Amino acid sequence: MTTPQSTPATEPTPTTETALADAASPGGAPPLTISLWDFTWYTRTGVGEPFEDLDRAFAEAVARGYNAVRICAMPFLLFRSGLDTSALRFDGLGGEFGQRTRWYDVPASPPVDGRAHLLELFRAARRHDCRIIVSSWEYQQSPSFGVEPLWHRALQAVPPSERARTLADAQADLIDFVRGEQVDDVVAFVELHNEVQFSGVPNDQAQLEAAIERFKQRQPSVPVTVNYAHVPVAWMRKLPRNLDVAVFHPYVYGVLGQLVDEFALRDPARSYPQQRAFAELLRDDAPKLEDWRPPESWKSAATFIPQREIYTHDWCDPAKWDRWLYERYGEHRRAMRETLDLWLDAAADFAAARGVPLVFGEGWVGYTPLHAGFEEGPVGAEICEHAVRRSREIGAWGTIVCSNAAPHHPMWQDVALQRRLNDEFRENR
Repeated sequence: MTTPQSTPATEPTPTTETALADAASPGGAPPLTISLWDFTWYTRTGVGEPFEDLDRAFAEAVARGYNAVRICAMPFLLFRSGLDTSALRFDGLGGEFGQRTRWYDVPASPPVDGRAHLLELFRAARRHDCRIIVSSWEYQQSPSFGVEPLWHRALQAVPPSERARTLADAQADLIDFVRGEQVDDVVAFVELHNEVQFSGVPNDQAQLEAAIERFKQRQPSVPVTVNYAHVPVAWMRKLPRNLDVAVFHPYVYGVLGQLVDEFALRDPARSYPQQRAFAELLRDDAPKLEDWRPPESWKSAATFIPQREIYTHDWCDPAKWDRWLYERYGEHRRAMRETLDLWLDAAADFAAARGVPLVFGEGWVGYTPLHAGFEEGPVGAEICEHAVRRSREIGAWGTIVCSNAAPHHPMWQDVALQRRLNDEFRENR
């Protein structure tokens, strides 16, 4: 599958309407309704886990209206690390630490043959007529789930200035690998890395452009891009000029951002308001922050989530957490809606100016505790509905119901909401 190339700077910029009509669904490809399987498709494969049976996971996704999944394909580990990947082992951050935190509630897993499991994912996707968005979270958090530190150390050994190029080679190697097994047609597009401005990959335009060009030279028929957290409206001109797909993650935060700020969840330089947290967020049996730490290991350096945020997620009382947000949501509702609309419109305008399709691969509110229900409840559902409807109106090629709509999150059980929004996104497209 090919996509239109980026509009050369010397050519007139097309109108938004014309460009979106030309680029919204490259090559006549159907709209992508995306479920975020991230790295969990390989970290949770044991008995009773959501990815024990890939066919079942895909069948459930299709039943909810999805036709695409987005994954960390661990390209560096499998194709550039030089490590033996025939019996990969995964677990959490140590003991009970992180076991009530979204994405980190990983039990000890059976061995996984990395390349074989990747092929089985692609084959299962084809059996269920689904596409795969191939990405990497390796410079954000994927290695923290490994039992051994070798993956993390191999990544850190690559000089920052060479990381984008190395990922380009790893992703090109991956495409060669799946093409050799005749399942490369499952690829929707490739992202060199996830959220480059919040990762260990330098957000350097020249380096990213060179890496994208390197991938294109090896895989000219495969669309390639990098993606960005939020929609960076203040510096869109600094995004690589040779992206084949514009991919953004519009997490608006709003009232959730107020909680994160007031409890200093991401600012270790500030004091953690322990007594206030006990009263407003935490379970009655919660320990103090200082008493809830991961075992000393390399794992803390391999993930970007601060210890105090994991502590608060692990020990929050979901009812208290949700009540805190609901009580303050009215103060943020209008601003959150305006921010989301502004970001989606800016993303559409950017895609139109570049003549490339637009995809929202993650988003809407933000990072919430595993068992909290704000984003899955009536307010969150309204935000999801609005975002999916607007995604359709602005001509996005792909979107999500919500980042939490995946087999490893409780929201997966809300089949009706996912089916309805996915059907609405595809309607009359």
